[in-house]
Amino acid sequence: MITPADSRPLLLLVDDEATNLQVLRHILQDDYRLLFAKDGAKALEMVERERPNLILLDVMMPGMTGYEVCQALKTQPELEAIPVIFVTALADVEDETRGFAVGAVDYITKPISPPIVRARVRTHLSLVRMDELRLTRLQIVQRLGMAAEYKDNETGLHVIRMSHFSKVLALAAGYSEAAAEELLNAAPMHDVGKIGIPDAVLRKPGKLDEQEWAVMRQHVEIGAQIIGEHPSGLLRTAQRIALTHHEKWDGSGYPNGLTGEDIPLEGRIVAIADVFDALTSVRPYKAAWSVEDAVALLQKESGRHFDPQLVELFIQQLPAILEIKERWAEQA
Repeated sequence: MITPADSRPLLLLVDDEATNLQVLRHILQDDYRLLFAKDGAKALEMVERERPNLILLDVMMPGMTGYEVCQALKTQPELEAIPVIFVTALADVEDETRGFAVGAVDYITKPISPPIVRARVRTHLSLVRMDELRLTRLQIVQRLGMAAEYKDNETGLHVIRMSHFSKVLALAAGYSEAAAEELLNAAPMHDVGKIGIPDAVLRKPGKLDEQEWAVMRQHVEIGAQIIGEHPSGLLRTAQRIALTHHEKWDGSGYPNGLTGEDIPLEGRIVAIADVFDALTSVRPYKAAWSVEDAVALLQKESGRHFDPQLVELFIQQLPAILEIKERWAEQA
């Protein structure tokens, strides 16, 4: 008979006193899988090997203190996200402040209350799950955007570069850090509608005729339909970008011929980032333009294709833009 794997969260309990470990074991054993360590060095070894979901850590231990253990964890990128809760007899405000300063998420003083321990552990595991869900959602958005890009380009690096360009320009335009980060994560979906365009049109090596161009332009509405209607948040931003990044400042764009500030700001930002990266990248049908030529095109189209204020801000941010371009350069 096959026994299902135990999927309960894994906790590491660290204390040099066996009695304290026994108390925590009785409180937590029904709901969690438990690991035990009696000193800091052993704790670090177990974290590296077992990757627990959460750590309950004493402060005053022989050898490494709990503060030192926590600091060591937070210096390792693959371990720093594991939440650490200090469980200690040190009750002064200074001790608690130091605990948070070294990276702990919570601080429980002894003697411990079983309901408080259970509640704090449950809360912080829930926050971890929320972070994991958020990260997974962002990865899905990015991968779907890259899937669309792979249909008509040899790599998906375009969506990474133009998304970072968009964030830089958004910050320059007055976005908060959080709003600019949302734009960064929504921008990869700008051309997701290309998934619905026939390869005969999307990959045609020559110039599109009028009928083929009409088919190609449908990708913005297809993209908006794929993302769907959402009242707020990342997917609403992504949907607005997908639908409006081919609108033009003078009203000659598509699909709705919007003009000026009637075009959502995120669509105007992504339009510049998208075109600049497309111009300065090698494509099967063209060589890469120089940065100087691409900037000249943005200036020429300022007030026609592009928001003139955003063009000026983009050019001011060129050092940051070129650094991103170098970091995410296509591999020869």
